[in-house]
Amino acid sequence: MLDAVTLDIRIDDLSSAATRQLIGIHLAGMYDTSPAESVHALGIDELTSPDITVWSAWQGEDLVGIGALHQHDPLNGELKSMRVADAFRGTGAGRAILRHILESARIRGIHTLWLETGSEDYFAPARALYASEGFAECGPFGRYLPDPNSTFMTRTL
Repeated sequence: MLDAVTLDIRIDDLSSAATRQLIGIHLAGMYDTSPAESVHALGIDELTSPDITVWSAWQGEDLVGIGALHQHDPLNGELKSMRVADAFRGTGAGRAILRHILESARIRGIHTLWLETGSEDYFAPARALYASEGFAECGPFGRYLPDPNSTFMTRTL
């Protein structure tokens, strides 16, 4: 397990090669595991939107993972682009990033968070993490449509 004290989670401007590479790996993984019409992951250009904040987690010089918050309006946000580098999977890094985003959302006054993740077996660890942090399955939200390859979840803060 990672020592949460040594994990440096900070807002990322998406300029580092390591962050850009992990986002590319994330997107490729989504297209490898889901039909293209069911991939809702964001690319670098979309992640630079002013209503999206991206955090990266570092241990020393190593990029551990990323996560983003899309603030739809003052009270509602969406978790996006959660990805832990392969070398750090199973270490608690994803939980640390998720908790950091949850606390950041609370500080901003967001009351409800939403997320979309895959329904395939590949995404079972992600769904389990979100459920263990208080997210519950729900129907599609925002612009999402019903999709058998998507699981929608929400949580009140």
